[in-house]
Amino acid sequence: MITSLNASDQQFLNNLNRVADRMNRAQRQLSTGVKMARVSDDPDQVSTLLNARASLSVALQLHSNLGRVSAEVDAAEQGLQSSVQLFERARTLGAHGVTGTQTASARAVTGQEIGAIMEQLAGIAGTQVEGRYIFSGDTDRQVPYTIDLDLPSPVSAYLGAGSTRLVQHPNGTTFQVTHTAQEIFDSSTPGANVFATLSALRDGLLANDEDAIRTALDGMTTVGDHLNSELASYGSFQNSLRNALDFGQNLQLQLRTQIGSLEDADATEAILELNQGQVQQQAALTSRAQMPRTTLFDFLG
Repeated sequence: MITSLNASDQQFLNNLNRVADRMNRAQRQLSTGVKMARVSDDPDQVSTLLNARASLSVALQLHSNLGRVSAEVDAAEQGLQSSVQLFERARTLGAHGVTGTQTASARAVTGQEIGAIMEQLAGIAGTQVEGRYIFSGDTDRQVPYTIDLDLPSPVSAYLGAGSTRLVQHPNGTTFQVTHTAQEIFDSSTPGANVFATLSALRDGLLANDEDAIRTALDGMTTVGDHLNSELASYGSFQNSLRNALDFGQNLQLQLRTQIGSLEDADATEAILELNQGQVQQQAALTSRAQMPRTTLFDFLG
């Protein structure tokens, strides 16, 4: 484009446009509350802002995931508390049933109570949260056990799978938050199998076999310790989740603060910028108006 303006006039207009651009930007900040509404407002900070927004989006999703996992772990921990209480009730019933004054019919009634406790424990093993069997490992749509007290082996084999599930911490690490029903109730560790021990106790009571009852009772201390250890594990899982949630909330606050510093307008600064621009614009126009003008008549005479 060919311009008829001389260099001085062109420079004056360029400077005036720059002042006008600054005033317009300040006005936009005051009206929208946003400092970086377009790339041209601060090109050097665009990448930083986009990265901060992406990081915040990830942090929010992780927070949501952790909240859902917390609900599962809390339900599991409550189930294990109930399991410990039920097992201690079974131990008390067994100790009562082994006394020599107990009749066969009384022991049969106690055996039925042990069977009811086994059913309750199988129900706890089948705890669901949002449609997921939380103790079934990776096959969380499958109930971990079925139970039929009329069968010689009333509790089925474990129907779930191992658990490979790890939860992501907002700091980028991962950690475990679950054990399977097999690990908790059907352990392969010698003497730590809840269902096997209770089934043996029930069989001894129903058969009025005092020696079998005593043998089952002798193993209940180890099983009780195992259940309490599992309960402690879930307490540890809860602590890990609380720490992760706290870390995530702090991270979100930091990211929001960073985004705000890049994106949110400073009203005081914008007003000052607008006032300065108005003063500079008026001074430039006044100064330009006072400059001497040379015309054709100045060369005649």
